[in-house]
Amino acid sequence: MDKYGLVGYPLKHSYSPGYFSNFFKTNGIDATYQLFPLKDIKKLPELINSEPGLKGLNVTIPYKSSVIPFLDYISEEAQKIGAVNTIKIHNSELLGYNTDCYGFEKAYQAVLQKNIKQAIILGTGGSSKTVAYVLEKYSVPYYKVSRNTTLKEDRIISYKETQKDLIEHSTLIINTTPLGMYPDTNKKPPICYSGISHNHFLIDLIYNPNKTLFLKEGEKHGASVFNGLDMLRKQAEEAWKIWISKKQ
Repeated sequence: MDKYGLVGYPLKHSYSPGYFSNFFKTNGIDATYQLFPLKDIKKLPELINSEPGLKGLNVTIPYKSSVIPFLDYISEEAQKIGAVNTIKIHNSELLGYNTDCYGFEKAYQAVLQKNIKQAIILGTGGSSKTVAYVLEKYSVPYYKVSRNTTLKEDRIISYKETQKDLIEHSTLIINTTPLGMYPDTNKKPPICYSGISHNHFLIDLIYNPNKTLFLKEGEKHGASVFNGLDMLRKQAEEAWKIWISKKQ
């Protein structure tokens, strides 16, 4: 029986096992999908060696970028983004891909095609890199917001700089941080929510809970809100195509 799974830490929030278990059952596929919580990504080779039959892995917070040095191959798109969320294991080699970009683009294409003049990406991790890649594809200028005030990269600002005027002019706001994710559902990104209006679109890559405090605050101010569940489904579908493909 082929095995697939998810690497990250912690993994209590994940819907992936339920999604793939149902997918395997519905399509008559003899395979399993399980969680592999790793406190240290350096334990990835040990995990793979201890799991015969492992054919593929998804990668989630906080390892989408730090997993890259352990891979034998990285797709061109994943290289450009600087993040990997899908690993195919083939002939003892680890092949890295990014299907998050496909999921984000397809799930929220209608939003991105609105007249968005500026966006704000909350967070600077692997998922934020994927979102930035898609926004650049659509020529949408953006700021990234980081709690690390020592970062000096272009377009990275601190949460203290997300004042009302900036929020008002940034009608697309995407949360790529784990703030508000189960079980810490009482947390939200510390931005100026009073600057949000009915012209705004708020996207949270979190899908557990279904509606985070971030999205609830957006709704209070009239914004259209979307969670990450549709993105999860679409990136998972694309990951499966990669796992069963005979091509690299």
